[in-house]
Amino acid sequence: METLLSPQPLDAAAFAPFGQVIAPSEDGTPFGASDAQLVLTNGTPRLYIMRLTSRGLAFDKITRHIRVTQCLAAIGGGDWLLAVAPPLAPDDRAAMPDPGSIRAFRIDGPVGVKLHRGTWHAGPFFTAPEMDFLNLELADTNETDHVDCHLARDHGVRFRFG
Repeated sequence: METLLSPQPLDAAAFAPFGQVIAPSEDGTPFGASDAQLVLTNGTPRLYIMRLTSRGLAFDKITRHIRVTQCLAAIGGGDWLLAVAPPLAPDDRAAMPDPGSIRAFRIDGPVGVKLHRGTWHAGPFFTAPEMDFLNLELADTNETDHVDCHLARDHGVRFRFG
């Protein structure tokens, strides 16, 4: 079964269960609650520019990272989409998300997002042929901290942004 996700504009309050919206601030502004509240103590932090090619606007797998928060921002502020589900039982690798809890956000302009540790996510998705993203996670996140939920196989559902 294919389920249509209608992305909502990124808003700090709506995104709060999943993470933080990171907006520009003036140089010299002291660290505060509007800054990314990071968990990077469980390994070596890795900040890199991730080049992605367009993968369409549908997905049947969602992922989370148990050991780290993750930050994503489009270089140049292009329009992109992200699907998320809450980080319930973030320390339990066997806990899977409820497909009914998946929400979609449209992100544009000079903002980024910080995903709470354990937040389920699919994306970034976009319609451009390729986009570059600033990505902050741990050096081994993709090898040792990648918990997947196969939505089609385990729940019989596939999502499409609409």
